[in-house]
Amino acid sequence: MLIVQGQNIERRFGSDVLFSHLNFQIADQARIGLVGPNGAGKSTLLKIINQEHEPDAGTMIYQNQLSIGYLAQNPTFQSGNTIYEEMERIFDKVIQDEQRLHQLEQQMAQPGATSDSTSYQKLLQQYDQLQIKFKDENGYGFRSEIRSVLAGFGFPEKRFADQALNLSGGEQSRLAFAKMLLEQHDLLILDEPTNHLDIDTLNWLEKYLQGYRGALLIVSHDQYFLDHTIKEVYALEHGSLRHYTGNYSRYLKERATNLELAWKAYNKQQDEIKKMEDFVQKNIVRASTTKRAQSRRKQLEKLQRLPRPQGNENNVHFQFTIQKNSGNDVLKVQDLKTGYPDKTLDQKISFTLTKGERLGVIGPNGVGKSTLIKTLIDQLKPLAGTVDWGTNVQIGYYDQTLNQLDSSKDVLHEIWDANPTMDEKDIRNILGSFLFQDDSVFSIVHDLSGGEKARLTLCKLALEHNNLLIMDEPTNHLDIQSKEILEEALKQFAGTVLFVSHDRYLLNEISTKILELQTTTSEIYLGNYDYYLAKKAETNALKAEQTPSSETDLPQTNQGQQNYQEAKKQQSAQRKKERKLAALEQQIDEFDQQIASINQEMLAPENLSSYSKLQELQEQLDSLQQQKKQVEEQWEDLID
Repeated sequence: MLIVQGQNIERRFGSDVLFSHLNFQIADQARIGLVGPNGAGKSTLLKIINQEHEPDAGTMIYQNQLSIGYLAQNPTFQSGNTIYEEMERIFDKVIQDEQRLHQLEQQMAQPGATSDSTSYQKLLQQYDQLQIKFKDENGYGFRSEIRSVLAGFGFPEKRFADQALNLSGGEQSRLAFAKMLLEQHDLLILDEPTNHLDIDTLNWLEKYLQGYRGALLIVSHDQYFLDHTIKEVYALEHGSLRHYTGNYSRYLKERATNLELAWKAYNKQQDEIKKMEDFVQKNIVRASTTKRAQSRRKQLEKLQRLPRPQGNENNVHFQFTIQKNSGNDVLKVQDLKTGYPDKTLDQKISFTLTKGERLGVIGPNGVGKSTLIKTLIDQLKPLAGTVDWGTNVQIGYYDQTLNQLDSSKDVLHEIWDANPTMDEKDIRNILGSFLFQDDSVFSIVHDLSGGEKARLTLCKLALEHNNLLIMDEPTNHLDIQSKEILEEALKQFAGTVLFVSHDRYLLNEISTKILELQTTTSEIYLGNYDYYLAKKAETNALKAEQTPSSETDLPQTNQGQQNYQEAKKQQSAQRKKERKLAALEQQIDEFDQQIASINQEMLAPENLSSYSKLQELQEQLDSLQQQKKQVEEQWEDLID
């Protein structure tokens, strides 16, 4: 059942058209990601859907009495309510029903209440009806749900009495998000919901949203979050909207395939057009061939010309290269203790790093991840233990604070002064690949945005040609397209990478090892982020098996073994599901290619003039589309 529809939606700013002819629909319980480059109009479209703005053209259609929840970017709490009281306000009507139930219970318990059977029966009937309503409203479980959601958002019970208005900006955003989830809207519109959330909260939130009974419409720079919460994508690019089935990774593959096919079709048609134009030009004045030339010219006039494909022309384009190879052994850390003279961190850190490996460092805030980085690059001295570097190791460092830039310089000289032997033309070309073009190269570093400073820092790093990259939160200031380019550059990098990140997609795509830091411990996991999660689940199950029961050891051991076996079973089922999904996605890709091929064949001049041939091709097309639909339905059933 559809709950929202947009028909031919347009938004203008003066004479400039931001987007036009947008058509989309949101079904009950849909899981939709809205993606597109910065400035494409994603937030504007969300506000139109949320009825904050009217479209300049087109029609929005809503289900009757539709309830929409919209996550504001900077919410504030002005009342003197505590954290718990703010959450409890959502259930004011439920609490009133609870109070009324208690009143009815007291009336029915009064001496002599049963003497008047008619009145008593009315009280009993009221009580039964109200009790059913109260149960349907989760009256017996809403307080437990409040505690659960607050804990999920990082508010332990000891903080429930804190005043909401005294919370930090990030905490207020988390509390507003928690409130909105419990309001149970028909449609949740989430604009960058992962801001201010740590990894543990994100993992909890993903699981919660997977079971959310309403529809979700999400804009996010967190690709991992999108992969685990959405089942379809609307891509807003170049003023138009295109729909894709699947999660974010599936969308990336399909978009790349579609772009490749579009370029092939476009280039093929351009070749055909050039041949026809050359033929007309050479033969139009010759008596023997003029009729054929005139026929070709008519074909050209009637030809439906394919538009030039629009891809990622405005994205960052770069790669990391090395000038000199390191030895195979890059780094060995043994029993390292880090910190400051007045604050020693408790964990002992040990790990090795060999050439070509990519080590992702994770852990909660304040556990010492950045301190480890500063120790490795010699900004801090080790308090204990050893750090041994291999031969020919050349370190390039990316600082999340972006303090490696000179704020007084312009963009051009920030790069040129670091590379004085390069020509200005080459410097400008390099800067252009990082989206610093024309007069923007004369912008002062101090005036740049966080994203621009991040791109400039990456530009400097790429020109150093080091064989070891040490990076502290490299995706913090990047938009989703720039993050994808960085991920690809790190994948293709022939050297070694050690990086700290909260970006689970980057950790999953890049890491060959994970180093988890906790307050008193450190642990190495030999795989990517998904592998780390699976091993953590297995470890937790084993711990449950080994934890003695308060009553007898046997039931606890059985439960632990059951948990362990269940974790193994879930991992096996997940791997089987992923293989099946990959096979189905491959089939869909093949159907897409065949469909695109037939569409191109239908545009051929010799086929455009043949009704029988067009009919034959259309039948093939219908059959392929039907087969693709069946496979997509299997994919959707499996992803649920």
